[in-house]
Amino acid sequence: MEKMRAMVLSECAPIETNPLKLSEIDRHKIKKQNEILIKIEACGVCHSQLHGIEGDWKHLGIPPSLPTIPGHELVGKVVQIGKDVTKFKVGDRAGITPLLEACKNCQYCNEGKEYLCESSIITGESLKGGYTEYITVIQDFATKVPENMKPEYAAPLFCAGITAFKAVKAAQPRPNKKIGIFGIGGVGHMAVQFAKVEGCDVIAFSRNQNHLDVANRLGANDSMVFSENQENFLNEIKDKHGMLDAAIVFAPSDIVTDTAIKSVKKGGIIVIATIGEKLSFIAFEEKTIRGTLIGSTKDMEQVIKICNEENLEVISETYPLEKANEVLKKLKDSQIEARAVLIP
Repeated sequence: MEKMRAMVLSECAPIETNPLKLSEIDRHKIKKQNEILIKIEACGVCHSQLHGIEGDWKHLGIPPSLPTIPGHELVGKVVQIGKDVTKFKVGDRAGITPLLEACKNCQYCNEGKEYLCESSIITGESLKGGYTEYITVIQDFATKVPENMKPEYAAPLFCAGITAFKAVKAAQPRPNKKIGIFGIGGVGHMAVQFAKVEGCDVIAFSRNQNHLDVANRLGANDSMVFSENQENFLNEIKDKHGMLDAAIVFAPSDIVTDTAIKSVKKGGIIVIATIGEKLSFIAFEEKTIRGTLIGSTKDMEQVIKICNEENLEVISETYPLEKANEVLKKLKDSQIEARAVLIP
C-alpha cells in the first residue's frame, strides 16, 4: 500500500501542545467510478479548524470522529480518474470546499443547496482532509481551477472565498449600499473585495490595525478599530457614517454580533457568518438577521470566475505542511495577515 504524509489529530487539545502529529498513513485511492484522485498542491488554514482541533466545538459534534486530518479548502492536480468521470481529465487542476459529499436526493440537494444536506460529509472532519498529500472526491463536488491560478491563491477561495461571496450576496448588495464588515481576516478581506465589485460602500471593522490596513488597501471606503465600549462605538459609527444599510459578521464574538445588529438601520440586513448566541432582536425594527454557510458548487464556480476576471487579491503566506501546529498558533494569536496556506 502506498503511503502519504499527513498531519493527524488523534485528540483535541490546545494548539500550544502540538496536537497535530506528522504521520505516514495509507494513501487514499479511488473506490467509486465517479471519483478523482487529487495530489494536493495547497491547503488553506481556516480559523474554524482551530476551534475543531482545540475541542471548542465538541458540543456541535465537531470533529465527528477521531483520528482526523483537518483542512477543508484545497487545490491540487488530478492524477487519476474513475472510469465514469467526465468532468475532469488527468492533469487538470481541481479544488474542494468544506462540502466533500452530499446525498444528491434530499430537499436541499434538489434545491441546489447541497451544502445544507443533512447527510453531507465535511472535508477535514475525517481522514479525508487537506493537511496531507492526496485526497479523493466525487467529481460533482470538485471545481475546476484555471491553469493560470496559483495553488496558494486558489486554495483559500474554496472556504474563505466562497464564504465571503455568499455572505455579501446575502446582504443584497447594490451600488452605494453602506455595508459594514465586522472581522477582517482570511474571509473578511475577500468580502471587502466582493462588496466593492458590487459597487457598495464598505466600512471595515477589526480589533487589529494591521487587518484594517489590509481592508483599506483593498478598497474599503473607511475602517474603524472595534471597541467593546458599545455605546461610544455605536455613536462613533453614527457620527461618521449614519446607520449602516447592512452588516456582515465574521468575528466569532457575541459582543461583535450584538454591536453589528445595533449598527444597522431599521429594515436593514445583518448577515451572520459565524457561531453566535446572544442576539438582540427587536421585531418592530424590521431588521432581517440571516445566517450563511459556504455555498453550492455553482456558487464556487462563480467565485473562481469573478476572482479570475476581476483579478481579486488573495493575501496568503505559505508554510510547509509539517508547520501546521505553528501556523495555527500564529492564527490564534492574530499574527496571520489574512490566510495561511500549507504546501505539502
